Amino acid sequence: MTFVDRRRFLALTAATAASLKSFAQTPQPATLKLHPGQPGPTIPQNFIGLSYETQQLSDPTFFSPANTGLIAQLRELAPNGILRLGGNTSDYGYWKPTPTSTMPPRKHRDYKIGDPPPDMSYAVTPLAVTNLKAFLDATGWTCLYGINLGTNIPSLAAEEAAFVSKTLGSKLEFFQVGNEADRFGSTIRDPKTWSADTYLNEWLTFANAIIARVPNAKFGMPDIASNEKWFAAIGERLATNPIRSHIACLSHHYYIGGPPSNPEMTIEHILTPNPRVVNVAHTVQNAAAKLQTTWRMTEGNTCYRGGKPGVSDVFASTLWSADYLLLLASLGYSGVNLHGGDGQMVANSLGGKLPGDDLVTDNPANHPHPYYTPIAHIGSAYIAEPVSFGMKFAGHFAGATIIPLDFDPGPVNATAYAATLPTGQTIIAIINKDESQNLPLNLPGYSLAHTLTASSLQSTKVNLSEPSTFREASSVPHSSAMILYSTRS
Repeated sequence: MTFVDRRRFLALTAATAASLKSFAQTPQPATLKLHPGQPGPTIPQNFIGLSYETQQLSDPTFFSPANTGLIAQLRELAPNGILRLGGNTSDYGYWKPTPTSTMPPRKHRDYKIGDPPPDMSYAVTPLAVTNLKAFLDATGWTCLYGINLGTNIPSLAAEEAAFVSKTLGSKLEFFQVGNEADRFGSTIRDPKTWSADTYLNEWLTFANAIIARVPNAKFGMPDIASNEKWFAAIGERLATNPIRSHIACLSHHYYIGGPPSNPEMTIEHILTPNPRVVNVAHTVQNAAAKLQTTWRMTEGNTCYRGGKPGVSDVFASTLWSADYLLLLASLGYSGVNLHGGDGQMVANSLGGKLPGDDLVTDNPANHPHPYYTPIAHIGSAYIAEPVSFGMKFAGHFAGATIIPLDFDPGPVNATAYAATLPTGQTIIAIINKDESQNLPLNLPGYSLAHTLTASSLQSTKVNLSEPSTFREASSVPHSSAMILYSTRS
């Protein structure tokens, strides 16, 4: 059994015992019908991913072979994951190949609350990239590498890309040039003229400069925040452009809502199905078909602007991440990168402070920073947080082929996913997000293999375990999830 706990370095008040609520079981078992003759997408082995701020590279010791604590956590999370470097800070750094190199000139802009300050700048050096390669070698992971579009020049971007490509080699999946460019109109571009077309004009200038230095360069784009209409424009314009062969992935971000002060950002809200997820998936799929490429969710989490304490850092976020990742897998996504990392770097991306700090009644240092991070950095330790256990749960489906299904949980807030493993076995995940109702089951021929439990949706301690003996499951308890395997292929 694996545990996640708030092993803080400051003493915390003793937790009060949680009272057990009485609950009513649905009278009839949930119905689940598989359609194995209509196989869906195959989930890549590297489906699981994390997203970190590019500014983290300003500290060459962070992504380095010496950071054994973080390496161990990534290896525990997934054997073949993808590390994405991007975030708000990615459009404020610059490539510094020599000690005397200087950053490119920058136009003045006004400060906008919730974004990096206009004068933010930091250097990415060859040492940081060399250490990154050794870090990736130690984890078994690969990398999506973000390059500044917002405050950069094409020649410098191409110089950085050339060094990164040569150094990372096969560890580089693709470049991302620009982060959330659909928001540039409110931050670092003229809102009167900024559009998907003006973005594409700039992006093509940078991409072509990079290709001139790295002929086999691959790109993920447009990495939008939320304006999915950009996909249609990009699909139409690039469908016949020769650069199409260099586009490895269409990418976007997803946060359920926010900011942390928003009273609507509750546990109930993050566990309620959001139809926008499926609608965006269909939009990006259509554009990806025109470009003959894949699609990936490269940055996201529960609550934007650093997460909300009591929502983003508790067991409810575990069930959300398990459900969200498996939903995207069933929709054909090539992977998911949940955002997190070092708290100060995420704070820098938001203007210097995590808004969630204003909502806690004790010392903010007692909590993970950022609040939604899958892996927290507290002192010298790296600690797996609740959201990472949902990711690990979903990771059991890596390499499997989705099986469409009909699932009726009745009045219970539950979801189900099924797939065929390379071994021929069928794997089924059932996630009961209901706070009070158990979900009766009748699945003969399937044995319980993994369970995801906690004392409550508000708990910061999560149990991801395997039963001592294989047995059929008669129900999925409220606020829990389980994985079952077929006892025959």
